[in-house]
Amino acid sequence: MTRRFLGIDVGGTSCKLAVLEVDGDRAGSPGDHPGGPPDPPKLLATAVLPTGHGGPDEVLDRLAAEGARLAAEHGPVAAAGAGVPGLFDEASGRTLFLPNLPAAWNGREFGRPLAGRLGVPTVLINDARAFTLAESRIGAAAGCSTVVCLTLGTGVGGGVVVDGRLRYGPHGRAGEVGHQVIDPNGPRCGCGNRGCVEAFAAGAALSRLGGQDSPQAVFRAAAAGDELAAAAVQAVAWRLAVGIANLVTVLWPERVVVGGGVAAAGERLLGPLRAAVADATPLVDPASYEIVPAALGPAAGAIGAALWAEERGGVREG
Repeated sequence: MTRRFLGIDVGGTSCKLAVLEVDGDRAGSPGDHPGGPPDPPKLLATAVLPTGHGGPDEVLDRLAAEGARLAAEHGPVAAAGAGVPGLFDEASGRTLFLPNLPAAWNGREFGRPLAGRLGVPTVLINDARAFTLAESRIGAAAGCSTVVCLTLGTGVGGGVVVDGRLRYGPHGRAGEVGHQVIDPNGPRCGCGNRGCVEAFAAGAALSRLGGQDSPQAVFRAAAAGDELAAAAVQAVAWRLAVGIANLVTVLWPERVVVGGGVAAAGERLLGPLRAAVADATPLVDPASYEIVPAALGPAAGAIGAALWAEERGGVREG
């Protein structure tokens, strides 16, 4: 028997949706199946709609309408998952702090109203953890037991998978790889701390160091021989490498997956990053892990949210 799940990824600019089909006899995380990993879920459909400038209720209505359309065409769906770009309270389904959305989203009920509009059990997950779940299950790290994922963009998000299971933590807050402190005297981070990986390696930091108006422009300038831009890429790669090296040394993952807008630079970033991580991990066999680009593209967050709906047991809880 197969079951289908709806995933939603709420972003500051756009929202992505996806419908997955999961083999009911092989559902769950790889850790549930000692005889081997589950068959990969099938991606049946995706959709994108602008978040727009309306309030949360308007966005919820449009998300529910699009979700209902996808469910009618590709369902029925048994449950839904929604990835949100920030902190939330799991018990109440209330958002707490979503820095890339208007202030009206903070402190709003989200999970229950969305479930009511969709008519199916709905669970929340942080968007970076959803990305991690997707890339570890059916993306660039499929088949790997222990994985570290990073998303590089406006901030630095991510998550970790240990022995086939997403490390979730209370309210989904485990795995904040971008908020490792790598320099206690470093610049102030958006989280309020000093010297986080994000403070050194987010898109704005790279643009500032490289003297350009965007990370993409920095990479282009570096490729064209601009010394300031090239130095900025090396500096950001080194700061990222310190954070990744800490995780590689502690966890010994088979793969480190790097995604997000900044990571679209590909080997212009990954090449220096691999070299810097190798230099910073003398106790780790460099042949034991790989640093690879993400594979699922913009739909990764929605795919991960749908996987979370299945893995969290949205059907059983509903």
